[in-house]
Amino acid sequence: MLNEIKKSEQYQKFIVYRDKILALNNDSLEKTIAIALSLCLVCAVLVSMAAVALKPLQIDNKAFDMKKNILDVAGLLEADTDVNQAFAEKIEPKLVDIETGDYVESMDVEAYDQRKAAKDPAQSIVIPVEKDIAHIRVKAKIAKVYLVKKGDAIQSIILPVNGYGLWSTLYGFLALAADGQTVQSINFYDQAETPGLGGEVVNPNWRALWNGKKVYSESGEPVLTLIKGVVDTNKAGSEYQVDGLAGATLTSVGVSNLVKYWMSNEGFAPYLNKIRTAEKG
Repeated sequence: MLNEIKKSEQYQKFIVYRDKILALNNDSLEKTIAIALSLCLVCAVLVSMAAVALKPLQIDNKAFDMKKNILDVAGLLEADTDVNQAFAEKIEPKLVDIETGDYVESMDVEAYDQRKAAKDPAQSIVIPVEKDIAHIRVKAKIAKVYLVKKGDAIQSIILPVNGYGLWSTLYGFLALAADGQTVQSINFYDQAETPGLGGEVVNPNWRALWNGKKVYSESGEPVLTLIKGVVDTNKAGSEYQVDGLAGATLTSVGVSNLVKYWMSNEGFAPYLNKIRTAEKG
């Protein structure tokens, strides 16, 4: 193959042109441009090769980071945790039809990417403007949820949530107890809110405020919300309130809206109702 290339007309022309360029003075404009273009071409080839070679590693790192975030929101992540082993032993991923709340057994749960599905018209639904309080425009028809079990009993239900804040769409997980009502934790793994303000959604101290909060009112409506200031735990209804993010009103509103949306009938309410029914049965 190499000999055939060397014998080709194009290769011979290249050799002639190369020799011509090398024979020019170093201050020649043509030589300068030719050398610069050659360096750009070589660098582009090297970068492309590196990108292709590193892609499997990038995919593995992304999956590893996602597992860490899921274990974190489930309260199962310690400094010495073997992430892959803990995830395999303690977390059960499931696919859920958002509209019906039923499990989807006909698809490969490991290969399914909910964020990618949301961008595919065949796998997503356009949300009516009047119902899109989370400002996400579209949602995947199938959601990927995660269960923590002890034997056959569910300990935690980890739900993917997303919604727009001030500057970005926040992507995270909300962990509920088996009653589908009591919050265990919340975790945003992808967001670009203002550092020190809306970016405090990742602050462990603020996240800890969610533990034990309730999602649904007695009538079954999702009412959990962020308020301005600090929650007065002595007042009625404080179980449905979380301290707002200081100086980040719009991010706080965005978090409230995304929780209300995904806990409503537009989101996971049908699924949670079936979980509660199954647990009682």
